[in-house]
Amino acid sequence: MLGLLCSSVVATILRILLGSTVSAGIHAYLWLRLVRPARLSRRWHIAATLGLIAMYLSIPITTTSRMYAPELSATLGWIALPWMALAGLTFVTLVVFDGLRLTGWIVRASRRSATGAAEVPQLSRRQFLTRVSGGAALAIGSGSVATGMAQARGEHAVVDVEVGLAKLPRALDGFTIVQLSDLHTGMTIDRAFVQRVVDHTNRLSPDLIALTGDLVDGKVEDLRDDVAPLAQLRARHGVFAITGNHEYYAGADPWIAEITRLGARYLRNERVVIGDGAASFDLAGVDDYSATGWPGHGEDLPAALAGRDRSRALVLLAHQPRQVRRAVGHGVDLQLSGHTHGGQIWPWHYIARIQQGGLLAGRY
Repeated sequence: MLGLLCSSVVATILRILLGSTVSAGIHAYLWLRLVRPARLSRRWHIAATLGLIAMYLSIPITTTSRMYAPELSATLGWIALPWMALAGLTFVTLVVFDGLRLTGWIVRASRRSATGAAEVPQLSRRQFLTRVSGGAALAIGSGSVATGMAQARGEHAVVDVEVGLAKLPRALDGFTIVQLSDLHTGMTIDRAFVQRVVDHTNRLSPDLIALTGDLVDGKVEDLRDDVAPLAQLRARHGVFAITGNHEYYAGADPWIAEITRLGARYLRNERVVIGDGAASFDLAGVDDYSATGWPGHGEDLPAALAGRDRSRALVLLAHQPRQVRRAVGHGVDLQLSGHTHGGQIWPWHYIARIQQGGLLAGRY
């Protein structure tokens, strides 16, 4: 047990180091493209450099302090998280601009080589293009971040997805499941936001509610009041939940106990019957894909589906879409997942798609 726990800690540390290294590279590029060529006075050059370093450090400080100093992370989150998005978007935009400039330079160099003409230095033009592209990248990034924040904190549209299951009894035609996933309560998501989500869900009068993981980002003692509205969720056949990877960062067992106290039933590699008699189907849930290294946790599909009648419709709750690769071998009819947030800020959704084996959003 100790060995498994240590391996999980090591894996977490490695993820933090990898993320910090990538972030350092992005910030170094931003300094080279925005600060260095700006021709600022010495005082402002130092101030801009130190400011960029401080913003870089705010990201790991915010993400790690959520477990040890939640008040600090809640405050820094409003600074560090938008900055992380702005830095990433500006970085990508600058790379695109520089790629176009490099392509143009290669084309011009090829033409000069063919004609034997010498290159004429155009330093002022280069400086102009550097500054214009830098300003344009910042403007594009800032606009995208502002739009994203407004959408994230605003009202969310209900996506009505109709799924036909050949094995579903005719008596259950029109059965509705409201799936809530990846609330990430903590830092920038508070009780008021959770309450709006709960109220919206209850207005839909669902037959069943599925909580597919990553509900929290912090400890139970710090976020108990913020998640309390989940106790108000109402559905004819109940509220069911599974773990996501962030529950393991925050302490899975305490959170399972707390969310259970609020009225949800966790499906820990187990299966239940929804409905009565012939008018019923099977609902199963498994631990998150990343839970294998945690004592007493880990995805176990054979256990969840043991003794199952394959002639009955089966809906599986699994936090990460890639878990379907194993589920399909067990004859699962429908899998509901979260984790990817329906895609990330462009272009990071490409990374999410690769990490999930090509699965990102929508139906597959």
